[in-house]
Amino acid sequence: MATEPLDPVTFEVLKNSFITAVDQMGEQVLRTCYSFVIYNHDFSSGLHDAKGECAAQGNQDIAVHVGTLHFTCQDVMRHFEGDMHEGDVYAINDPYAGGTHFSDVRLVRPIFSGGKVIAYAQSNGHWSDVGGSVPGSFDVSAKEMFREGLRITPVRLFSKNELHRDVAGLIAHNTRDPASIIGDMQAQAQATRVCEREILRLVDKYGRDTIETGLSAVQDYVERAVRQRIAAMPDGEWETVDYIDRDPAGGEGMIPIKIKMTIKGDKVIYDFTGSHPVIGSIYNSAFGTTFSGVAAGMKTFFPDLPLNSGFYRAFEIIAPEGSIVDARWPVAVTGFLMPFEKIMNSIYEMWSRLMPERALACAFNLEYLLTGGWDRRASDKSMFMFYDWLPGGWGGRNGKDGNNCTTASFGTGMMAQPVEGQERASPIICTEMEIVTDSPGPGKWRGGSGLKKTSRMLASEGVVISYICDRERAVVWGIEGGLPSMPHGLTLTHKDGGKEERLGAIFSDVPIVEGDVFSRPTAGGGGFGDPLERDPKRVLEDVIDDYVSVDRAAKDYGVVISEIDAELCEYGIDAAATETLRQDIRAKRVAWAREDPEGVAARYRAGEIDVFDVIRQHAVILEWQSGELLPESTRQFREMFERRSVGEWAPCMTHSPAAPTHRSHAPDNAPATPPRT
Repeated sequence: MATEPLDPVTFEVLKNSFITAVDQMGEQVLRTCYSFVIYNHDFSSGLHDAKGECAAQGNQDIAVHVGTLHFTCQDVMRHFEGDMHEGDVYAINDPYAGGTHFSDVRLVRPIFSGGKVIAYAQSNGHWSDVGGSVPGSFDVSAKEMFREGLRITPVRLFSKNELHRDVAGLIAHNTRDPASIIGDMQAQAQATRVCEREILRLVDKYGRDTIETGLSAVQDYVERAVRQRIAAMPDGEWETVDYIDRDPAGGEGMIPIKIKMTIKGDKVIYDFTGSHPVIGSIYNSAFGTTFSGVAAGMKTFFPDLPLNSGFYRAFEIIAPEGSIVDARWPVAVTGFLMPFEKIMNSIYEMWSRLMPERALACAFNLEYLLTGGWDRRASDKSMFMFYDWLPGGWGGRNGKDGNNCTTASFGTGMMAQPVEGQERASPIICTEMEIVTDSPGPGKWRGGSGLKKTSRMLASEGVVISYICDRERAVVWGIEGGLPSMPHGLTLTHKDGGKEERLGAIFSDVPIVEGDVFSRPTAGGGGFGDPLERDPKRVLEDVIDDYVSVDRAAKDYGVVISEIDAELCEYGIDAAATETLRQDIRAKRVAWAREDPEGVAARYRAGEIDVFDVIRQHAVILEWQSGELLPESTRQFREMFERRSVGEWAPCMTHSPAAPTHRSHAPDNAPATPPRT
């Protein structure tokens, strides 16, 4: 390999050419995939150097995959060391080897030049089904991977660019949609071939040694840049805790994920010591996805830098083995997105202290709806898979409201699926799609708005529905005095008698029939800053735009708005009444947040207060269908609420570790803790 450094022009050309090659992989997948899920951008691509380190990722990759691709590439390399050949393509979906979950299947192609491997191309796509006990492969009751679907350790899928039909058939026929799976295999394999073509074109132009040098140089460049920025920040420690709603197999109480971030010199250490052990459901994270959550969250605060393994070198992770952030085989991990989301928002929170100009509150939690069964709309019934997700609200920012109806923070790049395509492919019709009024978390800068979607089953049989979500109890939180959003959860209305049943935010394999209606809202983002400091004119605009109701304008913002003509969107502000109301709220709100939870629950059951009052004024968590108090979840939620919200209104409050706590740097001779590798 050449040891001469690249001149600046060649370096820039190669840096951007590598990213373009990855983007072209993405375009190839979009144009040829069979899966409606992949078509709506649940995929990622990567270019790796000869060591398997990530040299480039593209502009279409989703955040949840970013820090995992190099792990799976290197696992393939270990399995096939000394036995790789030109035209080979390998498949892997193993979360215990650095992947995400079994549905995310990666195809890896070695790129040869002059008989030598100089790089690897990788295409990762979410297949619509990989087997397991329920359609869509999300069984929330699974405690071990054996009910989650097919685990693919590295296997040769193509030789000399020809598909191994026996291997492909074995994989595809263990799923509910084999034709689609074969199609996606071919699409992803061809995408890696596009990347191979582009890299070899660069080799022809610049020479092999120059390209190998370039693949290494782009990583070194990013590492230098991020370390320089970290070194310019104060040394110290910041820590926080966030929660998963529950362990469905355990008792009441939320599941903590604790993170301590330490900056010393030009590196960052993230220590998850104190996080909960693995739980008896699919909401566990293997190390690869914990790593990716840290990478994606931290990268948000360095948006101008390319993403590659150079960025990853600037931080270390300590993850206790057997904890919810370092689950090992055979623990179930299909729902890794739930701990991932908590990790990413916690990283946001801690870095918001360091970079207040980029500060943002908690974003909504991505939800998955999976429905499968037999479609009877045609004379010949066929199996269908309906896999849907909704956008929601991002957190309020320092100086700007949160984004409305945006894909989840860890799914950036994904698209909301068009209902027309869904209705063509599945016996499900959308009857309602609307902004959820009052879903934005109130703040000086409010969170973005959530979305509600209602659907009805058409002619079908043997249909079951599953729902994978969170933040029904660990409700999307605000920071700097901002308020929470609202709980997630799905409601099912049965066609017989119209009985409405709240199924909540996590369930699987619930039978539904033709005529049943299911509805689910997504939360808004958390608020940033004290909502009593929001400009009343902005609150008025929100009422006109239907983001906020007149009632919540008064209760959450202390702004008294009178309705002049709702049809013409004419409203007015009563300035004097607003000033009086804001003074009254300031005098009472700390006491509201400490009111007896049992009394709050009783008032909710009596219909005297609503869910927004319970969450935003009293910080109480209930079983929302029955109104039963959840005492441990309430205690945990109140700890978070005291620090992130109440503590910003009343500085004399006693702090708890629920929000970032800054401490002075450790002494220079403090022992270093080795990272988990």
